[in-house]
Amino acid sequence: MPTEENASRARLLQTAAELFYREGIGAVGVDQLCRKAGVSKRSMYQTFASKDDLLVASLEEYAQRYLRLYFPEDLRAEPPRTLILRVFERLEENSTRATYVGCPYVSTASELHDPQSVPTQVAKRLKNEFTTCFQRLAELGGAADPEELAKQLTVLFDGAVIRSAGYGEELAGLCAATAEILLDAHGMTSDGPFEQRQA
Repeated sequence: MPTEENASRARLLQTAAELFYREGIGAVGVDQLCRKAGVSKRSMYQTFASKDDLLVASLEEYAQRYLRLYFPEDLRAEPPRTLILRVFERLEENSTRATYVGCPYVSTASELHDPQSVPTQVAKRLKNEFTTCFQRLAELGGAADPEELAKQLTVLFDGAVIRSAGYGEELAGLCAATAEILLDAHGMTSDGPFEQRQA
């Protein structure tokens, strides 16, 4: 059975992830975090040295869950072009939800305005996993330059996040269509190499 310390840590991580995502890092104080999590400030500081430490831990705790919102665990599960386009179709769909306020990693870096801070560095490292997935799919799909395509797709994703979450703009029909243009430009007009591997 989980100890009370572990249970308190789990509640703090979940509460921090939810509040930081929904309200912003600066808008959420330690008192509010502890009250919402049902944990005393003393217990929190026994578990995390600072609010920044809690922020970093919450980003890391939910990284894989966020990644799985867009990519399957097995990147060979379906044709790579299909999986890449699905990322942007899901982004368009998710952006219409009332609970959607963007990408937690983009939000963290944008709000802190400090590329050298530990939370920003962690957010960058975790967001790079997105780029890694894009690159792996680009390789499977026979893209002319998988690394460059992966960077372009990441920029498209992050830019769309900012337009939707920051400006409240509709994404419907924009993201997937733009991704298709990039895929075509890199020679991923079909799933030829992937199909050959599956044969």
